[in-house]
Amino acid sequence: MRPRRSSSMAAERATKTSKRQLPPYPGKQLLILALCRICEPIAFMSIFPYIWHMVKDFHITEDESQISFYAGMVTSAFTFAEFCTSVFWGRLSDKIGRKPVLLMGMGGTGLSVLIFGFSPNLWVALLARALGGFLNGNIGVLQTTVGELVTVKEHQPRAYSVMPLVWCVGSIVGPMIGGALAKPVDALPGLFSPGSIWDRFPYLLPNLFSACCVFVGVIIGILFLEETHAERKKQRDWGLELGKSLLARLPWRKAETTRKTEGKRQAKSPEEQPLLSDSDELLPVYLTESTAEESLDLEEGGGDQSTETKEAVANIFTKPVITVIASYGILAFHTMAFDALLPVFLSTSPPEPAMPVSLPFKFADGFGLDTKTIGFILSVQGLYSMASTKLLFPFITQRFGALRLFKIMSVLYPLLYIFTPYIVLLPANLRMISVYAIVVWKCTFSTLAYPSNAILLTNSAPTTLTLGTINGAAASTASLCRALGPIISGFLYTMGMEGGCSGLSFWITGLVTIVGAYVGLAITEPRGRMDEKDDIEASPELDTEVPTIDERPVRTL
Repeated sequence: MRPRRSSSMAAERATKTSKRQLPPYPGKQLLILALCRICEPIAFMSIFPYIWHMVKDFHITEDESQISFYAGMVTSAFTFAEFCTSVFWGRLSDKIGRKPVLLMGMGGTGLSVLIFGFSPNLWVALLARALGGFLNGNIGVLQTTVGELVTVKEHQPRAYSVMPLVWCVGSIVGPMIGGALAKPVDALPGLFSPGSIWDRFPYLLPNLFSACCVFVGVIIGILFLEETHAERKKQRDWGLELGKSLLARLPWRKAETTRKTEGKRQAKSPEEQPLLSDSDELLPVYLTESTAEESLDLEEGGGDQSTETKEAVANIFTKPVITVIASYGILAFHTMAFDALLPVFLSTSPPEPAMPVSLPFKFADGFGLDTKTIGFILSVQGLYSMASTKLLFPFITQRFGALRLFKIMSVLYPLLYIFTPYIVLLPANLRMISVYAIVVWKCTFSTLAYPSNAILLTNSAPTTLTLGTINGAAASTASLCRALGPIISGFLYTMGMEGGCSGLSFWITGLVTIVGAYVGLAITEPRGRMDEKDDIEASPELDTEVPTIDERPVRTL
């Protein structure tokens, strides 16, 4: 056994850790991943401005109070189907790699939006949305890919704000496209004539736009997205080679290649070259002292790596991991319920005759806004979310830490759901101002809570080789909760409007956030892979050891 380190050695290790040189930030691949991801929030968010009107045009019911329930069903069909397959896609990505699963998910989204645009009735619309959910398990795989790209905690706040930032951009473009292109014969009569295909399928145009975005994203992914799976990235990628070949033909890349070639000619002699090339990037590795000591035995056949891997997989769902997944599911439930409720709340016309008001709970009213106005409001929501994710989240996370920040958000969330229904009672000159205030409030909380939870989940994972399974389970849990959120909230909203209490769904959802606060306060962040890596890089006993790929150490050359 090794002797226990003294306090002076611990201080020296901490000093070395603070001064260690960080690996390069994986900005290029995160950008490529973002360009692939952007098509999905555009497709998902574009339906919100018109879904209430689309369901109404299906003539399922003449009772407008029932429309919100069916609109919630359409919204939830995608996430409920995604719940059924997210674990499968996560495990599949652990076997065949992240890139092919991401590309298949994007293809499923493209097929889904095309069928949805041609939907003649509610049942085809439900089928189209469900098909997209079955074929798309990208939420968990995306988080896994980011987790494998980021190898140090210092990069986490910046890196984990990228995907929420992309969602925010989609939240801007999607509602704008959905609100502006829905019913083009009515909205743009000079370009689209009555009796045409656009009149027969009034919601086809925004879905065609979404399909084109998906197609562009798939092409970018094939050509430029690199595999991050520890084993699969060794395999040859024909698409990536084609992308590099195309880039090499660009004039400025030719000049850069020429400069590099000239630089190599002036390089040091072979005797002066280091054993490890300085240009080699550090690969995602996590090395513990125990595995470092056992490396010689593994190389000489003294250990069974497959057995150890199976044991690691069997023990991945620890209490911290399960607690974070549970909090993620609760967060997904109430935020999705709010996202589905807000457009319905804004679309609902005031009841006729007006119902009596008996505060604090007995009142029923709505804003009666059209699709363009709602689309603009949702776009403002996305614009603010983008700014909050880019500027606010990294700053606050570095100040408070992901764990403390998530607990604060969990405790404060109930206030949002308690207050929101009352904005309909404000004077006319304050009603729209209050809508934007609620949007800012909601977006601030979401942009702080979701990335914090993602960081906690990644840090709790014992190994990157099982990140796909963990994130798949988290995505499956969140998808089920996202599916139930709009259905339950839509049912409660209909019940509340019929009973003269339009705030019923918001307040009951607020009770769920109280449960989420209880679970959130129980989260702990155990010492994980990132901490162990810091210890080893700062440890004088391991200064001569070289970490390698696949989370397995080897002997120093």
